[in-house]
Amino acid sequence: QVQLVESGGGLVQAGGSLRLSCAASGRTFSSYAVVGWFRQAPGKEREFVARLRWTAGSTNYADSVKGRFTISRDNAKNTVYLQMNSLKPEDTAAYYCAAASSYVYDYWGQGTQVTVSS
Repeated sequence: QVQLVESGGGLVQAGGSLRLSCAASGRTFSSYAVVGWFRQAPGKEREFVARLRWTAGSTNYADSVKGRFTISRDNAKNTVYLQMNSLKPEDTAAYYCAAASSYVYDYWGQGTQVTVSS
């Protein structure tokens, strides 16, 4: 079983950048098919942000973040990152990373808060 810990959230002005990290322990990310980032704003449902298919290395992004966010990995550190540029107030949310063995995200981190001020 893997434990996921997100970090890197904080308060940033609109137009700024943050890099979120998702560190795995207990198992390596290579044990999973997909690692994803999701976010949930107050009063809203959790939404998909980005995912990385581990073996292929391919990535997908929500339309709302495409061109601004980049998901990447560091195998040696067993960590997945979400680089967020050109942040907007509507990006404010709790951000979660998750790992999927197949088609379902089995494991989730506790989340890290991102607040973008206008």
